[in-house]
Amino acid sequence: MKMFQPGLVTLCLLFNAIIFSNSLCNAQTADDRQRPNILFIAMDDLNDWIGCMGGHPQALTPNLDRLAKSSMFFTNAHCAAPACNPSRAAVFTGISPNKSGLYSNNQSMREVMPDREIIPKTLSRHGYSTNGSGKMLHYFIDAASWDAYFPKAESENPFPRTLYPDPRPLSLPRGGSWQYVETDWGPLDATDEEYGGDYLVTNYVSKALQVKADKPFFLACGIYRPHEPWFVPAKYFKPFPLESIQLPPGYKQDDLDDLPPGGKRRGPNRYFAHIRKHGQWKQAVQGYLASIHYADAMLGRVLDALETSPNKDNTIVVLWSDHGWHLGEKQHWQKFTAWRACTRVPLMIQTPNTNSGVCDKPVSLTSLFPTLLDLANLPPEEHHDHPSLKPLLNNPDTEWPHVAITHLAEPESYSISDNRWRYIHYRGGDEELYDIEKDGYEWDNLATSDQHQATLKKYRAMQPAEFVPYHTVNLDTLKTLPLWSTGVAMKNSAPVGPKLTVTFVNESKNPINIYWIDRKGTPVLFFALEPGKSKPQLTRKDATWLITYTNDEVAGHVRVEDKNAKVVITR
Repeated sequence: MKMFQPGLVTLCLLFNAIIFSNSLCNAQTADDRQRPNILFIAMDDLNDWIGCMGGHPQALTPNLDRLAKSSMFFTNAHCAAPACNPSRAAVFTGISPNKSGLYSNNQSMREVMPDREIIPKTLSRHGYSTNGSGKMLHYFIDAASWDAYFPKAESENPFPRTLYPDPRPLSLPRGGSWQYVETDWGPLDATDEEYGGDYLVTNYVSKALQVKADKPFFLACGIYRPHEPWFVPAKYFKPFPLESIQLPPGYKQDDLDDLPPGGKRRGPNRYFAHIRKHGQWKQAVQGYLASIHYADAMLGRVLDALETSPNKDNTIVVLWSDHGWHLGEKQHWQKFTAWRACTRVPLMIQTPNTNSGVCDKPVSLTSLFPTLLDLANLPPEEHHDHPSLKPLLNNPDTEWPHVAITHLAEPESYSISDNRWRYIHYRGGDEELYDIEKDGYEWDNLATSDQHQATLKKYRAMQPAEFVPYHTVNLDTLKTLPLWSTGVAMKNSAPVGPKLTVTFVNESKNPINIYWIDRKGTPVLFFALEPGKSKPQLTRKDATWLITYTNDEVAGHVRVEDKNAKVVITR
């Protein structure tokens, strides 16, 4: 039988194909090695009170300011939602709240999006090593998505030891179950190392930067301050003597007068009135400024480590805050609003291959995931619903036909941020409109002005095409946790593992109080629940919750198991 004998031309073609294939493989390997490293830094609850944004004249932030000078500094960046959980979930999944159904802090990201990859997992598929420390997601780590973490990823607790005063509260008495347990402030007689917290996080990240990378890395750094409580070492309070404290420049006493009912419901809350009643407004501003100063110093440790890192020349730095914060503006305290004080955040992106500068185009934090993929020359993910910011990194003046949309905790309530205008829409139809060029503090609502109806019509037309319903847990499918009586010994909380949702259901005829029993056995009042009402609460396995009636009679206690559950109070 005659065998086929390839001719000279055929042999040449085969040889060339082999050479091309090998060179392609080698080129891909080289590309993988040359992909940029990514240092991803989050600060918690940081508004525009930093020097380069001018939000407060006394802000002391030399490290944020120096990073801004060497970065593309986005001065019109906005969060996807004015709350930690939905904002961070949008950043790490690239999916907006109106498309995921995750709108509030009372939801669990992994209940709403059980299978969606987050940034480190996707980058890992493309050859990155992934490492992190501190709070990046909302009080959990998502251990399976990381190669390494500090504290240990399997704990699902992103916080290292942190020094707090004992007893607490230190400065602000609790006004009731409505008050967040961490709303408190004051200086601590401690060094940075004794304090722990963000010092330990930035210590871990700084050491990781000193290791010569043999493959591209994604390194996340979650700086928790200036999140409450505003306890930091006393040296960070010293630049802000109480007698010199200036109140928020965006505060205006009659600022709510021209708001529609939807806006007025978002405005005054019990926090601000309670703080003023106890004469703590200036002390609180001092505590926030001190916490920002501390967070800035921790950032400085990381930036200094990067300067001496063998990976310096091939590392992208991204710094962002999950949302802003009110300190009396609109008679409001905390977050959860659609106003600029709460939606506008610092965003800085420093890359080895693009120029520094300032960009005032409206951008959303939801663009960060697609931007990282773009900068790393990796394929986009189809489910990402925001554009990459890379064109603006190359040229901040490039055409940008996008706006930034921030979603409140209920579908169909949102704000739209453009270069000049801000439009707020509340479910039910109430509206606000502000000319930011003339009114940066949003003091004058123009929505009822005849001359601005064309502008209103323009922004109404930008309403998102869909609002996925708020994802809720089906109570009928949940296991009911046993409600143990006082005859059963109550254990201190020892929470472990990922976040779970336990829904408390009050089927009794009386109001009840829900307490978390902390690790020392101290009851911490979380909330009250009226008859006929229910409330989901994020918690963890082996946490203990105590339920009492308002006359302090004990209804019972529960120990959280390893699955979502409900607690039903019937008597």
